[in-house]
Amino acid sequence: MSATQAGINYAKYLGISSVAAPIVFAILYAPLCGWFAWQSIRRPTYVFIVLSIFCLIRIAGFAIRASLAGLEAAGENINLYIADQVLFSVGFFGLLYSAYTLVLDRWQLTDEPKNQNGLLRLTQNPRLFKLILLAAVALGIVGATKINASDPESGKVFRTVSTVIFLVLTVFLGIQTVLLTRAEAKVGYRTPGIKTLGGEHGSYILCVIALLLLVREAFTTATVTNSSLLYNEHFWYPLYALPELLAVTLYATPGLVPPRSELPT
Repeated sequence: MSATQAGINYAKYLGISSVAAPIVFAILYAPLCGWFAWQSIRRPTYVFIVLSIFCLIRIAGFAIRASLAGLEAAGENINLYIADQVLFSVGFFGLLYSAYTLVLDRWQLTDEPKNQNGLLRLTQNPRLFKLILLAAVALGIVGATKINASDPESGKVFRTVSTVIFLVLTVFLGIQTVLLTRAEAKVGYRTPGIKTLGGEHGSYILCVIALLLLVREAFTTATVTNSSLLYNEHFWYPLYALPELLAVTLYATPGLVPPRSELPT
Protein backbone atom coordinates (compact mmCIF):
# COMPACT_ATOMS: atom_id res chain seq x y z
CA MET A 1 0.00 0.00 0.00
CA SER A 2 1.32 3.42 -0.90
CA ALA A 3 2.19 5.82 1.86
CA THR A 4 -0.42 8.30 0.66
CA GLN A 5 -3.73 7.59 -1.01
CA ALA A 6 -5.49 10.55 -2.57
CA GLY A 7 -8.76 11.42 -0.90
CA ILE A 8 -8.16 9.41 2.28
CA ASN A 9 -7.26 11.48 5.30
CA TYR A 10 -6.82 8.93 8.08
CA ALA A 11 -6.59 11.54 10.81
CA LYS A 12 -9.86 13.23 9.87
CA TYR A 13 -11.57 9.89 9.33
CA LEU A 14 -10.86 8.86 12.93
CA GLY A 15 -11.47 12.29 14.44
CA ILE A 16 -7.89 13.46 15.02
CA SER A 17 -8.37 17.19 14.49
CA SER A 18 -6.87 19.16 17.38
CA VAL A 19 -3.44 20.68 16.78
CA ALA A 20 -3.20 22.59 20.07
CA ALA A 21 -3.85 19.62 22.40
CA PRO A 22 -0.93 17.42 21.26
CA ILE A 23 1.39 20.43 21.23
CA VAL A 24 0.43 21.22 24.84
CA PHE A 25 1.01 17.62 25.92
CA ALA A 26 4.38 17.49 24.14
CA ILE A 27 5.42 20.70 25.92
CA LEU A 28 4.31 19.31 29.30
CA TYR A 29 6.29 16.11 28.74
CA ALA A 30 9.49 17.99 27.85
CA PRO A 31 10.49 19.09 31.42
CA LEU A 32 9.49 15.69 32.79
CA CYS A 33 11.75 14.04 30.23
CA GLY A 34 14.60 16.31 31.27
CA TRP A 35 14.03 15.64 34.96
CA PHE A 36 13.96 11.84 34.57
CA ALA A 37 17.02 11.96 32.31
CA TRP A 38 18.89 13.97 34.95
CA GLN A 39 17.85 11.53 37.66
CA SER A 40 19.01 8.65 35.44
CA ILE A 41 22.47 10.22 35.44
CA ARG A 42 22.53 11.12 39.15
CA ARG A 43 20.87 7.96 40.47
CA PRO A 44 20.74 5.35 37.71
CA THR A 45 17.73 3.11 38.25
CA TYR A 46 15.53 1.14 35.89
CA VAL A 47 12.51 3.32 36.65
CA PHE A 48 14.20 6.63 35.84
CA ILE A 49 15.72 5.30 32.62
CA VAL A 50 12.47 3.76 31.39
CA LEU A 51 10.45 6.87 32.22
CA SER A 52 12.97 9.03 30.33
CA ILE A 53 12.43 6.85 27.27
CA PHE A 54 8.65 6.88 27.80
CA CYS A 55 8.61 10.69 27.85
CA LEU A 56 10.64 10.78 24.62
CA ILE A 57 8.17 8.36 23.01
CA ARG A 58 5.23 10.52 24.09
CA ILE A 59 6.88 13.72 22.83
CA ALA A 60 7.45 12.04 19.46
CA GLY A 61 3.92 10.63 19.44
CA PHE A 62 2.27 13.97 20.18
CA ALA A 63 4.48 15.70 17.59
CA ILE A 64 3.28 13.21 14.98
CA ARG A 65 -0.33 13.62 16.14
CA ALA A 66 -0.07 17.40 15.78
CA SER A 67 1.24 17.01 12.24
CA LEU A 68 -1.51 14.51 11.41
CA ALA A 69 -4.12 17.01 12.54
CA GLY A 70 -2.53 20.12 11.08
CA LEU A 71 -1.03 19.01 7.79
CA GLU A 72 -3.17 17.55 5.01
CA ALA A 73 -0.29 15.56 3.53
CA ALA A 74 0.58 14.08 6.94
CA GLY A 75 -3.05 13.13 7.58
CA GLU A 76 -3.07 11.17 4.32
CA ASN A 77 0.20 9.37 5.06
CA ILE A 78 -0.65 5.85 6.24
CA ASN A 79 2.90 5.18 7.46
CA LEU A 80 2.86 8.27 9.67
CA TYR A 81 -0.53 7.26 11.04
CA ILE A 82 0.73 3.74 11.80
CA ALA A 83 3.76 5.24 13.56
CA ASP A 84 1.37 7.25 15.74
CA GLN A 85 -0.55 4.10 16.69
CA VAL A 86 2.58 2.08 17.42
CA LEU A 87 4.16 4.79 19.60
CA PHE A 88 1.06 5.20 21.75
CA SER A 89 0.68 1.44 22.01
CA VAL A 90 4.21 0.50 23.11
CA GLY A 91 4.70 3.35 25.57
CA PHE A 92 2.31 1.89 28.15
CA PHE A 93 4.82 -0.87 28.84
CA GLY A 94 7.13 1.63 30.54
CA LEU A 95 4.45 3.07 32.81
CA LEU A 96 3.07 -0.28 33.91
CA TYR A 97 6.39 -2.03 34.46
CA SER A 98 7.83 0.96 36.34
CA ALA A 99 4.93 0.84 38.81
CA TYR A 100 5.31 -2.93 39.11
CA THR A 101 9.05 -2.57 39.78
CA LEU A 102 8.45 0.02 42.49
CA VAL A 103 5.87 -2.20 44.21
CA LEU A 104 8.34 -5.10 44.34
CA ASP A 105 11.14 -2.80 45.52
CA ARG A 106 9.04 -1.42 48.35
CA TRP A 107 8.01 -4.96 49.37
CA GLN A 108 11.70 -5.61 49.98
CA LEU A 109 11.80 -2.65 52.37
CA THR A 110 9.06 -4.04 54.58
CA ASP A 111 9.27 -6.96 56.95
CA GLU A 112 6.06 -8.43 55.59
CA PRO A 113 6.42 -11.64 53.50
CA LYS A 114 5.03 -11.56 49.98
CA ASN A 115 1.52 -12.88 49.37
CA GLN A 116 1.42 -16.66 49.21
CA ASN A 117 -1.77 -16.88 47.11
CA GLY A 118 -0.88 -18.95 44.05
CA LEU A 119 -1.99 -16.53 41.33
CA LEU A 120 -0.85 -13.38 43.14
CA ARG A 121 2.46 -14.99 43.98
CA LEU A 122 2.89 -15.81 40.29
CA THR A 123 2.45 -12.15 39.39
CA GLN A 124 5.30 -11.26 41.77
CA ASN A 125 7.71 -12.96 39.40
CA PRO A 126 9.30 -10.00 37.54
CA ARG A 127 10.62 -12.11 34.66
CA LEU A 128 7.21 -13.63 33.98
CA PHE A 129 5.45 -10.27 34.31
CA LYS A 130 7.92 -8.65 31.91
CA LEU A 131 7.65 -11.51 29.42
CA ILE A 132 3.86 -11.23 29.32
CA LEU A 133 4.15 -7.44 28.95
CA LEU A 134 6.54 -7.82 26.03
CA ALA A 135 4.14 -10.28 24.40
CA ALA A 136 1.34 -7.72 24.74
CA VAL A 137 3.55 -5.03 23.19
CA ALA A 138 4.44 -7.29 20.26
CA LEU A 139 0.79 -8.16 19.66
CA GLY A 140 -0.12 -4.47 19.81
CA ILE A 141 2.51 -3.55 17.22
CA VAL A 142 1.39 -6.32 14.87
CA GLY A 143 -2.24 -5.31 15.39
CA ALA A 144 -1.58 -1.62 14.72
CA THR A 145 0.28 -2.50 11.52
CA LYS A 146 -2.28 -4.96 10.18
CA ILE A 147 -5.41 -3.02 11.11
CA ASN A 148 -4.29 -0.01 9.10
CA ALA A 149 -2.74 -1.83 6.19
CA SER A 150 -2.89 -5.39 4.97
CA ASP A 151 -5.33 -7.31 7.17
CA PRO A 152 -7.79 -5.22 9.25
CA GLU A 153 -9.74 -8.14 10.70
CA SER A 154 -6.77 -10.04 12.09
CA GLY A 155 -5.32 -6.70 13.16
CA LYS A 156 -8.35 -6.10 15.36
CA VAL A 157 -7.87 -9.53 16.95
CA PHE A 158 -4.20 -8.87 17.72
CA ARG A 159 -4.99 -5.43 19.15
CA THR A 160 -7.86 -6.77 21.27
CA VAL A 161 -5.75 -9.56 22.76
CA SER A 162 -2.94 -7.11 23.49
CA THR A 163 -5.33 -4.68 25.18
CA VAL A 164 -6.93 -7.37 27.33
CA ILE A 165 -3.51 -8.60 28.49
CA PHE A 166 -2.55 -5.06 29.49
CA LEU A 167 -5.84 -4.67 31.36
CA VAL A 168 -5.41 -7.93 33.29
CA LEU A 169 -1.84 -7.02 34.27
CA THR A 170 -2.98 -3.55 35.34
CA VAL A 171 -5.65 -5.11 37.57
CA PHE A 172 -3.03 -7.37 39.17
CA LEU A 173 -0.80 -4.32 39.69
CA GLY A 174 -3.68 -2.62 41.50
CA ILE A 175 -4.18 -5.65 43.76
CA GLN A 176 -0.47 -5.85 44.55
CA THR A 177 -0.39 -2.13 45.33
CA VAL A 178 -3.31 -2.40 47.75
CA LEU A 179 -1.61 -5.34 49.47
CA LEU A 180 1.59 -3.32 49.72
CA THR A 181 -0.30 -0.41 51.29
CA ARG A 182 -1.76 -2.75 53.91
CA ALA A 183 1.66 -4.26 54.62
CA GLU A 184 3.32 -0.86 55.06
CA ALA A 185 0.50 0.27 57.34
CA LYS A 186 1.01 -2.86 59.43
CA VAL A 187 4.80 -3.20 59.67
CA GLY A 188 6.09 0.09 58.28
CA TYR A 189 8.52 1.00 55.52
CA ARG A 190 12.17 1.03 56.49
CA THR A 191 14.47 3.35 54.63
CA PRO A 192 17.44 5.33 55.89
CA GLY A 193 18.01 9.03 55.28
CA ILE A 194 15.74 12.03 55.52
CA LYS A 195 11.99 11.64 55.38
CA THR A 196 10.35 12.39 52.03
CA LEU A 197 6.81 12.42 50.71
CA GLY A 198 7.49 9.43 48.50
CA GLY A 199 9.27 7.55 51.23
CA GLU A 200 6.51 7.97 53.81
CA HIS A 201 3.46 7.77 51.55
CA GLY A 202 4.83 5.98 48.49
CA SER A 203 2.38 3.07 48.61
CA TYR A 204 -0.57 5.47 48.51
CA ILE A 205 1.00 7.34 45.59
CA LEU A 206 1.47 4.01 43.81
CA CYS A 207 -2.22 3.26 44.43
CA VAL A 208 -3.14 6.51 42.67
CA ILE A 209 -0.77 5.66 39.80
CA ALA A 210 -2.33 2.19 39.50
CA LEU A 211 -5.82 3.76 39.46
CA LEU A 212 -4.79 6.20 36.71
CA LEU A 213 -3.34 3.36 34.65
CA LEU A 214 -6.51 1.35 35.19
CA VAL A 215 -8.66 4.26 33.95
CA ARG A 216 -6.50 4.52 30.84
CA GLU A 217 -6.58 0.80 30.13
CA ALA A 218 -10.29 0.36 30.94
CA PHE A 219 -11.09 3.06 28.39
CA THR A 220 -8.85 1.40 25.80
CA THR A 221 -10.45 -2.00 26.41
CA ALA A 222 -14.00 -0.64 26.28
CA THR A 223 -13.36 1.06 22.93
CA VAL A 224 -10.87 -1.34 21.33
CA THR A 225 -13.41 -2.52 18.73
CA ASN A 226 -14.79 0.97 18.08
CA SER A 227 -12.08 3.11 16.50
CA SER A 228 -14.28 6.17 16.08
CA LEU A 229 -14.96 6.19 19.84
CA LEU A 230 -11.40 5.26 20.81
CA TYR A 231 -9.91 8.18 18.89
CA ASN A 232 -12.67 10.65 19.72
CA GLU A 233 -10.65 13.48 21.21
CA HIS A 234 -13.41 14.38 23.68
CA PHE A 235 -12.72 11.01 25.34
CA TRP A 236 -9.15 10.18 24.30
CA TYR A 237 -7.44 13.14 25.96
CA PRO A 238 -9.17 13.01 29.38
CA LEU A 239 -9.32 9.19 29.64
CA TYR A 240 -6.13 8.12 27.86
CA ALA A 241 -3.59 10.92 27.53
CA LEU A 242 -4.26 12.79 30.78
CA PRO A 243 -4.08 9.75 33.13
CA GLU A 244 -0.71 8.88 31.61
CA LEU A 245 0.63 12.40 32.11
CA LEU A 246 -0.60 12.53 35.71
CA ALA A 247 0.95 9.11 36.43
CA VAL A 248 4.31 10.22 35.02
CA THR A 249 4.15 13.38 37.13
CA LEU A 250 3.51 11.32 40.27
CA TYR A 251 6.58 9.18 39.53
CA ALA A 252 8.60 12.36 40.10
CA THR A 253 7.50 12.53 43.76
CA PRO A 254 10.63 12.95 45.92
CA GLY A 255 11.66 9.67 47.52
CA LEU A 256 9.18 7.49 45.62
CA VAL A 257 11.96 5.64 43.79
CA PRO A 258 14.31 4.13 46.39
CA PRO A 259 18.04 4.21 45.58
CA ARG A 260 19.46 0.82 44.62
CA SER A 261 21.79 1.07 47.61
CA GLU A 262 18.80 0.90 49.98
CA LEU A 263 17.46 -2.35 48.54
CA PRO A 264 18.49 -5.72 50.00
CA THR A 265 21.06 -7.49 47.88
